[in-house]
Parts: sequence; structure tokens; C-alpha cells
Amino acid sequence: MTELPEGWRTRRPTLDDVPEILRLAHASDIAAVGEPDFTVDDVREALTARHTDPGRDCWVAVDAAGAIVGWAYPHNPAGTDRDFIEVYVWPERGVPALRPLLALMLARVTERGREFGFDPYTVRAGAIPTELPWITTLTDAGFTFLKQHARMTIALKDGAGTVPEPPPGVAVRPVRGGDEAELRRFHATIEEAFRDSDHPATDYPTWRERLGAESSIAWDEWFVGEVDGEWAGVLQSSDSSAEDNGGWVRALAVLRPYRRRGVGAALLHRAFAAYAAKGRTTAGLGVDLANPTRAARLYRAVGMHPLYQADIYQRTV
Repeated sequence: MTELPEGWRTRRPTLDDVPEILRLAHASDIAAVGEPDFTVDDVREALTARHTDPGRDCWVAVDAAGAIVGWAYPHNPAGTDRDFIEVYVWPERGVPALRPLLALMLARVTERGREFGFDPYTVRAGAIPTELPWITTLTDAGFTFLKQHARMTIALKDGAGTVPEPPPGVAVRPVRGGDEAELRRFHATIEEAFRDSDHPATDYPTWRERLGAESSIAWDEWFVGEVDGEWAGVLQSSDSSAEDNGGWVRALAVLRPYRRRGVGAALLHRAFAAYAAKGRTTAGLGVDLANPTRAARLYRAVGMHPLYQADIYQRTV
């Protein structure tokens, strides 16, 4: 059944709704994983990301009292053949909005796929294993389980701490954020390193446009790893968790010839030290547990552990 309860309705969200949407997202996060996993910047970015128009692509569900009890939006900033949809509802009282919001999203992503030039079009969604109403809603709509994704975290020591000495020949330096040629190489490294994974390819202009939309960029938290003076890997940080006093590794990429040589661990240790020096108390990242490089083993080796795991579901439209 995709009908809303009597007196409920859906409408398009605006930036004025950000505080109320954030409260909704926090309630959903706490129920699912035990703590908030959204910031104000995350909500704004979700509503205004490239290829996302809140007036066409997003909805909120409003109950009879006028309170926002559900929120849905898509995510495909690169305009690839794959969309990721999110539907958040207030625990328990917002559950009746799940199916109506998902139905709206599926109709819209079908249109989005054609607008991007893809038919059929792949749609994915994530669910914490305990979110049984959402999982049932997805499977009833034709989604099937694909793989697992984990949110890894580590507690940071006060101050900069001691950065472990990297293996012989391995060196880590900050990226030169004002050097366009270096940033092109940085982006190319990410694309090359993730070519053998499920990572959606992003061209350089799109990547740069996404950077330009960031509220802030801390270039001193971006690093390049070298082996015997040769460019070997990169680590891209994000300020998305700064509001919660955390550091966030958006991408860690090591080129195939330099893997298993300690480059990834050296990059992570340097990033953790940079976060700690700014007073950050935690560091986190997301990992695809189906990644053929077995990245999760590296993250555990440097002291990280899963904060939670999410199941990824998929279907085509």
C-alpha cells in the first residue's frame, strides 16, 4: 500500500526545512546505529548536490500536525547510470511514509535515468540490518541484496601524537592544493586505483565542481604517498564530520604497483595525526566490503573498527 494516512501529505523540501530534516535524520540514525550520523552540511549537500534539484527530485512527508516525518532524495552527482536513493523516516511514527516516499522516488529515478541517457537505469539503496520495515519495503518493491558497506571509526588521541615511521622508501607529503596539475593527478589516481572496484567513474571537471560546492576544504588534510620518489597513492579528506569534531577520509587510493607496501597505512596515520592536531576526537571512513583490494583489512590493521554495517540493495528501472 502506497497511500499516506489520512491528513498526511508530501511536498517538496526547501532549505528552510534543514533544521527539521536534521532532527529527523538524527532520530533515524540513533534508532539504527545508536548515534547521529548527519550534520547540517550533509543535509544541505543532499538537497543541493550536482544533479539534485529539491523542486524535482526530493520530497518530505508531513503528518496531520504539519511535522516532517519522512524525507527522500537521490544521489548521482556524476550523472552515471546508477542512482542511490535515501529515505529517512521518524522511528515508528514515520513508518507509514516509507512506501509512498519510495514509490515517488522510483518514479522520479526512472525519469532521471532517461534524462541522463540511460534506460534501463540502476537504483541502489542502503539499510541497516535491523531496519526491518525499510528492508521489507525495498524487497517488496523489487530490490535484491547486493553487498555490504561498513562505516569504520577510530578514537584519536589528544594532540598530534606520534606518526609511525613509514616503511623504507615510503614518504607522505601534503597535497599542493593550489597546483592544478597536481590536483588533476590526484583525481586521476583515485579513478585509476578504484577502476577494479564498484566505484562510479567521475571525470575531472565534475570532481572539481563538487569540490567547489564544499563549504570548506582543508588542504592540509589531503596527502600524497610516494615510494622511492614515485607517486604511489593519495588520501582525500572531507570537512563533513568537523561539525561533530571528527575527521573524515573521503577517499584512500593506492596505485596497483605500490599496494602491499605500507603506503595506505602511512597515509592513514598521517591523516589521523592531522585530525588530532586540530582537536578532532574521531576519524571515520566508509568501505565497500566487496572491494577486491580487501581494504577493510588495512583499516582494522591501523586500529579502526566497524561502527556499523549496512546492506546495499539494488534493482533496475
